[in-house]
Amino acid sequence: MHDISELFWQASLSEIKQGYVYHQNSDEFTCLICGQSFSNGVIYPHDTKLYEAKKYIQIHIEQNHNSAFDYLLNLDKRLTGLTDHQKTILELFYRGQSDNEIAKALGTSSTSTIRNHRFTLREKQKQAKVFLAIMELLGEQVPKKNNFINIPRNSRNIDDRFAITEQENAEILAACFPQGLNGPLGSFPLKEKKRVAILRHLVKKFEATKTYTEKEVNGILKPFYNDYVLLRRYLIEYGFMDRTQDGSSYWILP
Repeated sequence: MHDISELFWQASLSEIKQGYVYHQNSDEFTCLICGQSFSNGVIYPHDTKLYEAKKYIQIHIEQNHNSAFDYLLNLDKRLTGLTDHQKTILELFYRGQSDNEIAKALGTSSTSTIRNHRFTLREKQKQAKVFLAIMELLGEQVPKKNNFINIPRNSRNIDDRFAITEQENAEILAACFPQGLNGPLGSFPLKEKKRVAILRHLVKKFEATKTYTEKEVNGILKPFYNDYVLLRRYLIEYGFMDRTQDGSSYWILP
């Protein structure tokens, strides 16, 4: 099975479809498949021609990974929910073959079978859209009592595993911020109670009524930990912060 990067799971649907993401703070494009990055301002040569970063990463994906479609289609069944037979049919659809051509390629004389496959896959697409909408609405529901979705900031809604006394909180922060509460963070712990304490502390660095760009969020978090992207992601996952789908705006949750 392909090794899926954390960056992949953070990407929006449109970014996954194109196979790369743009990082505003570093002004570079990163391939979601292999992690290779290309910076704006650098000119990249290919077949005697020169390309800017945005165009070159598209060439990179085509040359090294065939396409984002090929990569996604060949992910493990656990991730796609597709059988090998369905994958084969989808690949033939993607290549633009007719029902008659696909029937011959699959060794069947009936084009009605292929049309039935088209219908089944369209139904699967509709179900996926509905499920995605359900999960997004569930994630937006307040308060979010199920820590599978998010953990709310209000301590009354956090279950006993994350209930922290003032003394515990002070001890955790003292251990995790050995140089003081203004950073840097020694490490980001695995224990969730410690993570919650750290995130509660970090979220205080943001103004409750202000909307931030991704670059501004990174700038606030970077002094605390080198992997500021990890901190940003957990602030969202644990319900302290939210963002627009394209990642252009961030804000603190009330």
